[in-house]
Amino acid sequence: MLLCALSVGPLFAQQPGKSSAKPRPDLADVKYGPHPRNGLDLWRAKSDQPTPLVVFIHGGGFRAGSKEALAPALLEGLLAKGISVMAINYRLSPEVSSPAHYLDSARAIQFARSKAREWNIDPTRIGATGGSAGAGTSLWIGFHDDMADPKNADPVLRQSTRLAGMAVIGAQSTYDPRKIREWVGEAAARHPVLDGFFGITPEERDTPKAYARYEAASAINYLTKEDPPVYAYYSEARVLPANPKAGQGIHHINFGLRLKERMDALGIECIVRHRDEGADPNAESVAFFVRHLLAPAARR
Repeated sequence: MLLCALSVGPLFAQQPGKSSAKPRPDLADVKYGPHPRNGLDLWRAKSDQPTPLVVFIHGGGFRAGSKEALAPALLEGLLAKGISVMAINYRLSPEVSSPAHYLDSARAIQFARSKAREWNIDPTRIGATGGSAGAGTSLWIGFHDDMADPKNADPVLRQSTRLAGMAVIGAQSTYDPRKIREWVGEAAARHPVLDGFFGITPEERDTPKAYARYEAASAINYLTKEDPPVYAYYSEARVLPANPKAGQGIHHINFGLRLKERMDALGIECIVRHRDEGADPNAESVAFFVRHLLAPAARR
């Protein structure tokens, strides 16, 4: 039986705006698609055998952020365990709306698989990680049906998008304001990034057009018993203020708890953790990926 873990806390213990030294990537600013934002960095774990890969997808409300947000502790922890790491950028709103952000990230995973032999990557052992928007994207790709198109003229798009596990921080398991309102509250449901993410106007929020986009963008709607395990960490306060500001609650643990209910019912591992429990999201994410991406003989 698989499990699902839930956690809440700082985005991989890295404070916004603060930079920490990371080792130089083995490959920097590699283009995985045609847009200027379609770039990636790769750190290769030292190994004579193909290594697992963890893909870092940055947060920023789908309208900001960059691959440089990858936390040094997470990167170094994975590399020390023999797991390679890839950090990616993707197109942002308002230039694009959903699902463009997801599809860019999925393409980056497909691109990595297309380079598996060259990069010494095992294409069967790929996981994803990220915070906030990057967390929601990781879940969406992980639960979505495989988007491989074997007959596509583009060889990258012939590759699989499937993942073997996701470790996420402050993840939204749904972006449907109707569900967010029910699970967390009105303030979170009115987060200012959502209209731009969906490509709708305020006047369109309660229309069939908007409802279809809400449902298509929500990872939990794709969950099936065949899907991979999840580790989810949260740091936002469990109890919101009496008069929360617009957007407060968008990283609430209830997103993880609702996901865990669904995953537990399907027998899939879902670990949900909170800052109040003293959890270390970097160390616990590394441990999660060691369990799910490394063969038993290779675990350290």
